[in-house]
Amino acid sequence: MKDNSSAFKNTLLNKAIFASSILVGAFWILGQMFNVYHYALVGAIFEILWLPCIISIVGIPIISLILLIKEKFNLLSLNVYSIIIIGVLILSTIK
Repeated sequence: MKDNSSAFKNTLLNKAIFASSILVGAFWILGQMFNVYHYALVGAIFEILWLPCIISIVGIPIISLILLIKEKFNLLSLNVYSIIIIGVLILSTIK
């Protein structure tokens, strides 16, 4: 007898959101740990990228929550981990 149950698969969008949440988290933490203005080029790149990073910190959890609702709160979804990563990032920033 054939098993008709399908396993949950993360879509390409879920993987992209998860990867972007890791990149935003790494960017933000590295920016807090090191003096990015020690070198002019690194400081300029940081200044260019900080606004998209702030927008992503707000936007990623919203998009992840919407997709998680569409997936009926499946805990195997990468959206759960994206929300956790950004939540930890926000809590570590608040201190």
